[in-house]
Amino acid sequence: MKVMHVHFGTEGGAERFFVNLVNALHDRGVEQRVLIRPSRSWRKDLEGRARIYEGVFRRISLSRFFLRWRMQRILREFQPDVIMAWQLRASRFMPAHKDAFRISRLGDYPEHLGYYTNVETLVCITPDIADRVRKLGWKRGVEVIANFTRSTPVPAVARSDMQTPADAFVVIGMGRFVKRKGFDGMIRAIKNIDCAYLWLVGDGPEREALEQLTDELGLRDRVRFPGWQTNAYGYLAASDVFVINSSHEPLGNVCFEGWGAGKPTVSSRAEGPSWVMSHESDALMVDCGDDEGLANAIRRVRDDPALRDKLVAGGSETLRTRFSEQVITDTYLELFAKGTARR
Repeated sequence: MKVMHVHFGTEGGAERFFVNLVNALHDRGVEQRVLIRPSRSWRKDLEGRARIYEGVFRRISLSRFFLRWRMQRILREFQPDVIMAWQLRASRFMPAHKDAFRISRLGDYPEHLGYYTNVETLVCITPDIADRVRKLGWKRGVEVIANFTRSTPVPAVARSDMQTPADAFVVIGMGRFVKRKGFDGMIRAIKNIDCAYLWLVGDGPEREALEQLTDELGLRDRVRFPGWQTNAYGYLAASDVFVINSSHEPLGNVCFEGWGAGKPTVSSRAEGPSWVMSHESDALMVDCGDDEGLANAIRRVRDDPALRDKLVAGGSETLRTRFSEQVITDTYLELFAKGTARR
């Protein structure tokens, strides 16, 4: 099996899963090539697993014509069985290459279907996204395949490096700093949890606003911003509870990171987490935007060791039975085989 990936993303959970899947497919004997933007921090995690090409695609620039010409050369030489575009930007670039099974993976809700002209099957990461594309009029193939994480318990970063006491209760959030991720609500919740520390691992356009809110609430001594980390698992290992506070979260890797690291999870009832998680079984769920409810849930985890153990065990079981690397990779391989067999 030979797969060509086209991914023009930057930094975030979608990129972490892209790296995870390329590595998992490599481990299963799939020959791969990837076309990505230059200077991605996660490029090194693909080396040795796939041949890497770099290029810039801008819709209103002549660069797109050069990149399409280059893509055709790669396809003639590689002759892939499958071409997989990641998100809408790469889907606009999908070639009408009749000799390959053409897939686009959707990590969010599309507003329209105009970018998928040359796509045969849409892979949606939740049933809700699949319903949306059907309602928009999609008549071709639709598959629902979730993500998996390669997060496993690893050595913890030193709390002293984060200017955090060894005996502090540490809350961690991870992701791109955009409004819908709800990091501002996490900061407000920490204000009402005595002696708790908050580590926000990531970066993005809202960073300045988040740091300003931290200062306004007088929390600079208890909130840390270590920046974007390609491998954030050491930070997870050093924390006590993992929190997702998105107002809108289709199904990012973030839904699985805490479980994979053996940490109890508190999450908002956004779309993806509500499909993946069960309240009081593998996570504590709170309403979106409920800062007080979030603070109360974090306190429950802090104050109840039995509850922590229950949530960790439940999360591990959910990962194993529904969202393991083997389950998800097997599903992709089955889809590839089915699509190529039709040729």
